[in-house]
Amino acid sequence: MTEPARPKEQKAIPKRRLGRTAEHVSILGLGGEGLLRTHNAGKEAVELISCAIDLGINYMETARAYAGSESYYGEALKGRRDKVFLASKSHSRSKQGAFKHLEETLKNLKTEYLDLWQVHDVRDEDDVETIFGPGGAIEAFTEARDKGLVRFIGVTGHQDPKILKTCLETFEFDTALIPVNPAEPNYKCFLEEIVPTASAKDIGLVGMKVYLKGLFDAPKKLLFSYALTQPIATAVVGCDTIEQLKENADAAMNFLPLKYIETQRLTNLVSTYARELMPYKP
Repeated sequence: MTEPARPKEQKAIPKRRLGRTAEHVSILGLGGEGLLRTHNAGKEAVELISCAIDLGINYMETARAYAGSESYYGEALKGRRDKVFLASKSHSRSKQGAFKHLEETLKNLKTEYLDLWQVHDVRDEDDVETIFGPGGAIEAFTEARDKGLVRFIGVTGHQDPKILKTCLETFEFDTALIPVNPAEPNYKCFLEEIVPTASAKDIGLVGMKVYLKGLFDAPKKLLFSYALTQPIATAVVGCDTIEQLKENADAAMNFLPLKYIETQRLTNLVSTYARELMPYKP
């Protein structure tokens, strides 16, 4: 009698070291955008997050500015908090405002601490001056770390890599969240500006804007491979459906780095209209 075929074992999503944190995170992270940046979608959102954990995604990110995202995570992570490296962000520029955000974040997430708390979307010199000045947000971040409310401190930048580089030179951040896609090298490239500083300081890099918000018609696996060929620990992607999540997980499970000539080809392909693909930059 022939034995029934055994189901194939699911491939594991690879992990990488997240800089000086020494934590190892899945090369695909679940972002707080997409379905999670909504209100009144609790059932679907919790199912999405739970599915992500089941698929082996352990880096999960949200932000105080992302609608009901934090609350969705709070529900989904009941009994599973120890399975994930949990990150959130505050867009407040003041110490008082940032502490208020942290209080709300911890309450929504139903956790006593964050693995990573990030200064959100630093845009210009005025932001830098306020954040790092007297009574600025960075005071809340360092105090929260000293109190054990957060383990690591990060910073995110969407628009000007020179501004983000100033942040990394001003404070000893553990991580930085930056755009990583084939349009980037053609205009204000974050990788070019940030990688040397991050490498020297062992700052963990996290990629975002990997799929260019769907504005570039290319296979997701190709864009994901482009991003993870770069010196980042993980790429954070928001999802609208579980089907999208599984498609992203498949790209991560089967990731193979691109050759240098392949990354150059892809960059050159979008060079003539790269600027149009980056609405997040002024």
